[in-house]
Amino acid sequence: MTETPSRVLVVDDDRIILDSLSEFMRVEGFEVESAASLRDALDVLARQPVDLVISDINLPSGNGFELLHVLRKRFPETSVIMMTGYGTIESAVEAIRMGAFDYLTKPIIDGELKVCAERALAQQAIVRENRVLRERIGDRFGIDAVVGNDYQMAKVLELVETVADATVTVLIQGPSGTGKSLIAGVIHEQGDRRDQPFVEVSCGAIPETLLESELFGHVRGAFTGAVSNKVGKFKAAHGGTIFLDEISVASPALQLKLLRVLQSHQFEPVGSTKTETVDARVILATNVDLEEEVRAGRFREDLFYRVNVVTLDMPRLCERIGDIPALARHFVDKHRGSVKREVLDISADAIEALQRYDWPGNVRELENAIERAVVLCKGPHIGVADLPPKLLAAATMPPKFDAYVAMTLKEAMEEPEKRIIESALRANGWNRQLTATKLGINRTTLYKKMKRYGLETVSVGV
Repeated sequence: MTETPSRVLVVDDDRIILDSLSEFMRVEGFEVESAASLRDALDVLARQPVDLVISDINLPSGNGFELLHVLRKRFPETSVIMMTGYGTIESAVEAIRMGAFDYLTKPIIDGELKVCAERALAQQAIVRENRVLRERIGDRFGIDAVVGNDYQMAKVLELVETVADATVTVLIQGPSGTGKSLIAGVIHEQGDRRDQPFVEVSCGAIPETLLESELFGHVRGAFTGAVSNKVGKFKAAHGGTIFLDEISVASPALQLKLLRVLQSHQFEPVGSTKTETVDARVILATNVDLEEEVRAGRFREDLFYRVNVVTLDMPRLCERIGDIPALARHFVDKHRGSVKREVLDISADAIEALQRYDWPGNVRELENAIERAVVLCKGPHIGVADLPPKLLAAATMPPKFDAYVAMTLKEAMEEPEKRIIESALRANGWNRQLTATKLGINRTTLYKKMKRYGLETVSVGV
């Protein structure tokens, strides 16, 4: 299927320039409308909106700034390039301030106009893509998208709500699969930039040689294969948020460039000497210890202190086993639409087996396990037999003990007892009465053991 050509409106009161520019844009493959005055331009727009307007500032029956004002109010997604034969810094600044994409001075150079138009339409495509994605972001990144009541996640969400409206850089730390990208989206969605782009970049999935271009863009001819200008992710996130996942893989040169953009909000696209300015909130994530990377000389110390302003530590799933039932049922609801039969729930035995597993892949591994079970189960309820074999084997494996170290039996039992009590508290939402009942001890005994093991300081239940 052929791509529909972009619609361009050229506006100029000089008939020779109007016809020349219109013909040039047609030859370049655009669908072109023309107008010689502000009134004519408004008539064209009333019939059908266009993707790009190229307008002179001086027009009969008005001026280009009036047209720009109408476009920003009624057609906010239309890109605008302003032209003038009497260019001044003041008029250029005013045009950009009012929302023009760029400002060109006559005589117009064909190649310069083509590049400018391509850049404007490329950025417009990114904005349109973000608008489409906005329909899904609310469901994916709303505060209710975070499933569970574990106290560690409650602390994370409390901090999310505290920093959401700030422009401060946030570093999210945690093993793979713990939901770092979800939390980054929640921060954006809860903040005052929610109506602006949220741009996510998985640094680890992009070859090192292309990562700088992906983030900062490049100009034509910057390297082999750079056949046209490219708008980078930072520019695409202007006004909104950029989320850089797996930031630890950045090369030393890229780390230096990141440090600069975090400090001054400025950068140069690859192959360009033109400095770009961007207003984008930066959220970063890592699944490795950045402090250790600094000590090993693999991560810049100054960059670490610049990104480590507010840190969110994502807990492993095995540290929040009380959330596993809610998460499992959430994923059943999410994936049961993929099968033709009705899968209603997951059995208590299956839930118990899920809670005995240590989940090295965290929430992502749990979702994969539930998706598999939804597909394979024969009845309305997922049972133990529907769970992955490795999960069942690990969950039923007896605990391993290290070699004996000289100590009394009472001392040896303290650490396992502490772990069992803490796990039971987590599983029961730190409700002491319910935990005591489940453990078969009275509440007073439980409280004494919590105090002995230092567990009462993290308890949020009563």
